[in-house]
Amino acid sequence: MEQKPIPGADDPALIAAFEARIASGESIEPKDWMPERYRKQLTRMMSQHAHSEIVGMLPEGNWVTRAPSLRRKMSLIAKVQDEAGHGLYIYCGAETLGVDRHDLFNQLLNGTAKYSSIFNYPTLSWADMGVIGWLVDGAAIVNQTVLAKTSYGPYARAMVRICKEENFHKRQGYEICATLASGTPAQQAMLQDAVDRIWWPSLAMFGPSDKDSPNTGELLRWKVKRKTNDELRQRFVNLTVPQAQAIGLTLPDPDLTFNAETKNWDFGEIDWAEFFDVIKGNGPCNRERLEARNTAHDDGQWIRDAATAFAAKHAKRGVEAP
Repeated sequence: MEQKPIPGADDPALIAAFEARIASGESIEPKDWMPERYRKQLTRMMSQHAHSEIVGMLPEGNWVTRAPSLRRKMSLIAKVQDEAGHGLYIYCGAETLGVDRHDLFNQLLNGTAKYSSIFNYPTLSWADMGVIGWLVDGAAIVNQTVLAKTSYGPYARAMVRICKEENFHKRQGYEICATLASGTPAQQAMLQDAVDRIWWPSLAMFGPSDKDSPNTGELLRWKVKRKTNDELRQRFVNLTVPQAQAIGLTLPDPDLTFNAETKNWDFGEIDWAEFFDVIKGNGPCNRERLEARNTAHDDGQWIRDAATAFAAKHAKRGVEAP
């Protein structure tokens, strides 16, 4: 289902009134008039976010059967389940913009939609489960707590619950890291290896640098975003360095130094060539992730067919399906 053009999309009076509402800090709701560009930008952002939650289940789901204890297994299952719910919340929110979630999901399956680049890297050891929870979910929290104040009401409200659950995920991950950091030399080495591999992709999660981000200016003006990519990235680094120091981990950046003047941690240059290559579909696991999602979709066709037949049967009888 394609989005229908908004009536009065080029009406200067409507645009001026909309801009005034944004400037005053009002929340925009689904039935409110909005510029076509605003709606398209939100659809792009929300669909990419929902896709990231769904694809993000795969690297961790890979370790559910290999978790080292029943407690760890239960926690990891709960986390993967939470991520499925996050995707559902955001797909529902995106539908308030006039799109169909099935169309959005098909864009993911056919490879035309983007999702977070971090999920195109492999999870090679149990330590990755801790580092992903600590760094990847930590980066998500930095981004999503700001999105909880975004100008579009349904997206902002979805973020409130999602951020609470992401905080649980981060604490779970950091606890795994702290446990491994105080373990055997082999466990410590496994943890440090995971940090070395995941640190830079987690920094790239915030998106390209501000000078190379074509959408940031518009999103800031409409208060869809409240901080730039680089501002969010800096906050994440500032929060994370002390956490790494607390459990004796070394972050893999020789340029990482505290700047007494700015009170920030200065860090080295991200490999942007690698980042753009991954989002173009050439990362270590891009094809594997899409293949897994397509296989799950195809294998679940019988469930969708059965649910459709069941609903049609009850509709024919004039009874609401449970």
